[in-house]
Amino acid sequence: MKHVLIVGENSYIGASFAKYAGERCSIQTVSARDGKWRDANFTGIDSILYCAGIAHAAQNKEMKQLYYHVNCDLAVKVAEHAKSAGVKQFIYLSSMSVYGNVGPVIIPETQPTAIDFYGGSKLAAEEKLQQLDLHVCILRPPMVYGFGCKGNFPRLVKLSKSMLVFPKIKNRRSMIYIDNLCEFVCQAIMENKSGIHFPQNAEYVNTTELVQIISRLHGKEIRATGLLNPMIAILKNCLSPMDKLFGDLVYEKTGDEANYNVISFEDGVKMAVLGR
Repeated sequence: MKHVLIVGENSYIGASFAKYAGERCSIQTVSARDGKWRDANFTGIDSILYCAGIAHAAQNKEMKQLYYHVNCDLAVKVAEHAKSAGVKQFIYLSSMSVYGNVGPVIIPETQPTAIDFYGGSKLAAEEKLQQLDLHVCILRPPMVYGFGCKGNFPRLVKLSKSMLVFPKIKNRRSMIYIDNLCEFVCQAIMENKSGIHFPQNAEYVNTTELVQIISRLHGKEIRATGLLNPMIAILKNCLSPMDKLFGDLVYEKTGDEANYNVISFEDGVKMAVLGR
């Protein structure tokens, strides 16, 4: 049985993985705050899953130092400590945000061009971790969703409850359900993977269809209309949140998504919304 240490025990993905993989791996968890990670016993650990991070804080200049401290500098310190303790694998949870506005289709050769503190701090960590003489596995998942998650998915749930009509947009987004991501991490640990990986659902997501599915789960119907599309097209070009909601951004499919997609898209949405 593999021995795994999760750094970031209170993170959504860290806590979810501990629950998901508890019977397949021997798991320890530790907080990254206030240097508590130094109290963990790294001896005998096969893999470290670094989930600590700042993601949804304000993107103002005062927050830049915190982003880079937690997402980059702290991750490197943990990795260096892991190396000295003989840990065999360091898994770093990065993000699709390292690509900024690059798209609409991201392939392995696409060069990252981060445009905010979050993406920039993640990319800086990746670069520093790859310079260490350590077996590093970097994950760049797209939007992660599941019951109790934070970020854009709960905003979509809230929208679906309050709107009667929704723009009829034909866009494509890569997403990943939390259990599918956890399964990918499990396989990465079992196979001792390294390098950069792009886990995603097997299905691309259309925002309009997603909102309609969420709406039906709440017992209502949202009518899709193209009348709002001209306004959406204008707002996409000047407002980043609108582009994230209605723009196209996908990872090229590798063909192995079915190997770790343990939950289908619609079942994942149902569980993410209703918790069952």
